[in-house]
Amino acid sequence: MRGWRMRAGCALLLAVSGCSAAPLATAQPTTQPTPSAAASAGSAPTGVVVHLFEWPWKSVATECRDQLGPAGVAAVQISPPQEHVVLADQGFPWWQDYQPVSYAIGSRRGDRAAFAAMVTACHAAGVKIYADAVVNHMTAQLYGVGSAGTKFTQTGYPGYDGAADFHHCGKSISDYSNRDEVQNCDLVGLADLATEREPVRQRLAAYLNDLLSLGVDGFRIDAAKHVPATDLAAIYAKLAKTAGGTAPVLYQEVLFSVSEPIQADEYLPSGAVLEPRYGPDLARALRTGGSLANLEGLGDGSGTPLVDYKPSASAVVYVDSHDSQRGGTTLTYQDGALHTLAGQFMLAYPYGTPLVMSSFTFDSYDAGPPADAKGVTLPVSCGHGWECEHRTLLNLVAFRTAVGDAPVSQWWTTDDQLGFARTGKGYFALNRAAAAVTRTVETGLPAGIYRDRIHGTAVTVDASGQASLTIPAQSALAFDLTSR
Repeated sequence: MRGWRMRAGCALLLAVSGCSAAPLATAQPTTQPTPSAAASAGSAPTGVVVHLFEWPWKSVATECRDQLGPAGVAAVQISPPQEHVVLADQGFPWWQDYQPVSYAIGSRRGDRAAFAAMVTACHAAGVKIYADAVVNHMTAQLYGVGSAGTKFTQTGYPGYDGAADFHHCGKSISDYSNRDEVQNCDLVGLADLATEREPVRQRLAAYLNDLLSLGVDGFRIDAAKHVPATDLAAIYAKLAKTAGGTAPVLYQEVLFSVSEPIQADEYLPSGAVLEPRYGPDLARALRTGGSLANLEGLGDGSGTPLVDYKPSASAVVYVDSHDSQRGGTTLTYQDGALHTLAGQFMLAYPYGTPLVMSSFTFDSYDAGPPADAKGVTLPVSCGHGWECEHRTLLNLVAFRTAVGDAPVSQWWTTDDQLGFARTGKGYFALNRAAAAVTRTVETGLPAGIYRDRIHGTAVTVDASGQASLTIPAQSALAFDLTSR
């Protein structure tokens, strides 16, 4: 429906971070209490997470076995596994997956059996599974049939009482300065769940617990900003432990601006949050005309310009996401080498948990993944409708693991190059210019011959810790103690 296309153009993807209607001067936001840290049921993600956006379950399993596990990737973020609307008349757009019909595990990516097999295969490869969970709303459709065959109406879904379990604000969100409207009105026509109600909380927790029973290790909480933090905390408190006996990982989508009443800090007691400013800041610095010097101190509050990012241990960062790559604020696969450089910097620099995007090719905002005539997603074949850009970054996973939490030192920048050491553990440098550049640098590493993890070439560090680096055009170098 047209309302959802408006969402695709701005309302959810960008409005929550600033692309919204002008605030009404008379808006009176209410105060939202912050949940107690004691109510937290989740943990923050660690390691490198790869987002296999819209990948079918069988392809995810194969990628875990053949690529991600061997590279040392910690986890995969998968697209929402629940039954969703099927919008054949709109060309099966990507966002139909974010309109739940029921909590049956049956999407265009595969059924429950395929999902369970995928989780098992990824775990066997040492890769955890984080599911994208839609808990704010159901569909924006008046009626229809879902991907698993369930009939529905806009407030009539399995397990819900349409008269009581949904908010009836009577309009879509337009004023992002009004807390009540943002959290109690419909997100561009999507039926808004009354998450303050205990039956709704129980239903959502039952769905998440079902995924945990299948071996899922954690969740990305979609549109968390549109659900009061206290409601989410109450839902999280009902979650079971993972199969490994730990609290599930939780990271929440709270796309905010400093002028809005709803801030990410409200959600931090329950888990990590996505840091929406990181990708745009990285893009501005790396694009032509941007200053690489602005990347110094990124995330610790000492950079230029100063940005008060969320604490590193509670922040999930990304070069681009499935939302931002359609909004123009971040670099994407369409930026080629610059996008790769941004990803390499993210993995080499010690801020946040990196979430690496893996896209399908698109030439319009609404375009869905490669699919058959019935809208069922086709197996992934890199280079044939699937970008698989994450594979260009897998060789940096070992570098990130090797340098651990070693601080940055020996920072330097020029107009088109930068470099820094991860003190005593490794060294990284990048070059965005169209020609190679040679520079002698202080690495802080023991003398020896190291293997550059990106190109496989040798780097010699002398007895004084210096190395003469030739950084290829629009590329980077990274080496560490374990590559010596």
